[in-house]
Amino acid sequence: MKIICGLGNPGKEYEGTRHNAGFMFLDAYARKHDFPEFREKDKAMVSEKGQGEDKVVLVKPATFMNRSGEPLAAIVNFYKVPLEQVCVVYDDVDLPLGTVRMRKEGGAGTHNGMKSVIEQLGSQGFARLRLGVESRGETAPEQMDISTFVLSRFAKEEEAVFEKEIDEALEVLEKPLA
Repeated sequence: MKIICGLGNPGKEYEGTRHNAGFMFLDAYARKHDFPEFREKDKAMVSEKGQGEDKVVLVKPATFMNRSGEPLAAIVNFYKVPLEQVCVVYDDVDLPLGTVRMRKEGGAGTHNGMKSVIEQLGSQGFARLRLGVESRGETAPEQMDISTFVLSRFAKEEEAVFEKEIDEALEVLEKPLA
């Protein structure tokens, strides 16, 4: 069994923002693999497919970003999934737009959602798929603080780059970690 958690903020006003890259990835993954609609469970939106060891659970925390770890920990504990079978997908302002990075484990960096996940899971020993959203000075406004920037939507000229990034991330997630 595997849990894939995409980080984002709930609510219409946050749809399509850089900080919701994890949610956008899960939507693409669910479409690609024909998952059922997301439903509410343990302060999250969840979609499940498969059985036994082949089961995959997609999780979108319904809390705000800085409390993302709470619903994820509840679901991990409910299913008794080892952390090696958990992957968290999130936006990374330190990576250029169009860049995808997969790691077996690691720290949170400056990402408050990941800080919450690590705190609530009590470990850094889970995979993470980071989606680059940084483009300040290229296609997005340069003079913007980080929180305003990550809560902004992609510029028109960035959308195609991000769509290709999602496609690459879908391929990366399906490869085994070295």
